[in-house]
Amino acid sequence: MSKQERYVVIVAGGKGTRMGSDVPKQFLPICGIPILMHTIRRFLEYDKSLHVLLVLPSSQCKQWAKLCEKHEFREEIVVIEGGESRLQSVENGLRHVPDGVLVGIHDGVRPLVSRNTIERCYQGAERNGSAIPVVSLTDSIREEGENGTYAVDRSRYHLVQTPQVFRSADLKSSYSHLSTMTEEELGRLTDDASVYEKAGGVIYLVDGNRENIKITTPIDLLIAEVLMKKGRN
Repeated sequence: MSKQERYVVIVAGGKGTRMGSDVPKQFLPICGIPILMHTIRRFLEYDKSLHVLLVLPSSQCKQWAKLCEKHEFREEIVVIEGGESRLQSVENGLRHVPDGVLVGIHDGVRPLVSRNTIERCYQGAERNGSAIPVVSLTDSIREEGENGTYAVDRSRYHLVQTPQVFRSADLKSSYSHLSTMTEEELGRLTDDASVYEKAGGVIYLVDGNRENIKITTPIDLLIAEVLMKKGRN
């Protein structure tokens, strides 16, 4: 059986507030190259035939074009204007994805996702309809209650990463329900898996890779640079 056609929607709408920078975090450099370029190349190194859709705020599209020219970044991607929220940005991206394919949604500031993680996600979604990468917790965790805090069995919990991959028609259908939801319901949808699950879909888990961190703070940026240099060596 031939491999199902594959798409990835890379969402990058950060402003760099927690970085203490005027530069959007996805444009900050690691090893001299903007984070977002590393992320895109990870997917194209995994599969050159992958269709890459990049969703950016309209206010950042010109800045992205200038960075591409500066760094001679000529990868074949489609740039799409995002919405006011992450959910709306993903929805904008999905409008450019046909039915009958596999589509992954990935955070633009996760440049250290491994090829093995990407492959597990696409293979899992092709087999089961959905696949999201997770890693186990290593720290103890506690839950806050009315009368104090309580130890929780960490083996029952996972840290969720991206790409989160689905059959495209199913994910597009799930996103079509957003317009019927209240603000409170929308606030509980923290990722694409929660949107899919809210619409009645079943989520399947695959192993992620612990290096696949989301870069949101200065310490994340330092860690990512160390890991990337180590990987090159």
